[in-house]
Amino acid sequence: MSGDGGFPSDSLRQAAGPVETLLEVDGLQTHFPIRRGLLRRRVGEVRAVDGVSFTIPRGRTLGLVGESGCGKTTVGRSILRLVEPTGGAVRYRGTDIGRLGGRALRDQRRRMQIVFQDPYGSLNPRMTVRAILEEGLVIHSMGAQADRRETAAVALERTGLDREALERYPHEFSGGQRQRIAIARALILQPEFVVLDEPISALDVSIQAQVVNLLVDLREQLGLTYLFISHDLSVVEQFADEVAVMYLGRIVEQATAAELAQAPLHPYSIALLSAVPAIDPARRRKRIILSGDVPSPSQPPSGCRFHPRCPLAEAVCRQQDPPPLRAHGHLVHCHVASRQLEASGDVSLAAVALAERLTGE
Repeated sequence: MSGDGGFPSDSLRQAAGPVETLLEVDGLQTHFPIRRGLLRRRVGEVRAVDGVSFTIPRGRTLGLVGESGCGKTTVGRSILRLVEPTGGAVRYRGTDIGRLGGRALRDQRRRMQIVFQDPYGSLNPRMTVRAILEEGLVIHSMGAQADRRETAAVALERTGLDREALERYPHEFSGGQRQRIAIARALILQPEFVVLDEPISALDVSIQAQVVNLLVDLREQLGLTYLFISHDLSVVEQFADEVAVMYLGRIVEQATAAELAQAPLHPYSIALLSAVPAIDPARRRKRIILSGDVPSPSQPPSGCRFHPRCPLAEAVCRQQDPPPLRAHGHLVHCHVASRQLEASGDVSLAAVALAERLTGE
């Protein structure tokens, strides 16, 4: 996927005026070697991320969705260089992060933080909350030692917890409270950009809405930019400005959250959205059940990677990787959707026609 495949969409630009690009991901690849034998020779590779491109304007949220194993988490970790990318580029305010090292990389990481999925495993059980929060301040030499406790207390209170919690240990808190501590740990360094890696999936349903509302409030108060990784499209629709749908290491469709919810074009996106519960009867869709399993990222299929599971797959889908088509705020990689859009001349009409073909209506 080429660099011009990023967003924001044209409609978003027109509505909000010129926006500053904070993060640009261009052709990102992260492959993991497969080694076997006594000599651990390389016999293949897992293409976890295989050519992902997008941009995120400052102050906006990109939702990255897809099934488990599609490469979402690896994208987030590769951006932060917690996992070293194999190829492509990640630029933050125009600076190629892949070329940074030493102190320059450490300084850059202060501006880019992550909240991990597991609130139980991401906090050191042997450290107090105060030590967990102050650790980043010590590493980055931020503030005087005498002031760090107050800084930690303010960060904790910003997430809705009392400062009395500073001297307690992680095991004394519920899952939702632990995730608030993890959020405070990320925000104490005053970052501009935060990767939210499935931040609510391990929490009780009753707590999920509270954490999402907290993240929304913090974005507005602090002007944060988010990459929100999730498998739950119903949450992403409400939380994100733009949504990118990922399948087997690649992005197959991008659009604003509203446009994707109303008129998905890629058959995979249509199938995902058909599983989202809808209160409004007018928005309810007939459930589309995809056959087969997701192919292995170590042996991705030729042509379109979705073709083994796509009910609309044609011969060209098995032979040629679909080029990107950009139309009316949508970016889609699909031979069938491209032809349907050309025939319909309208995104909404094309989306309806594709959904009818998939459901047999």
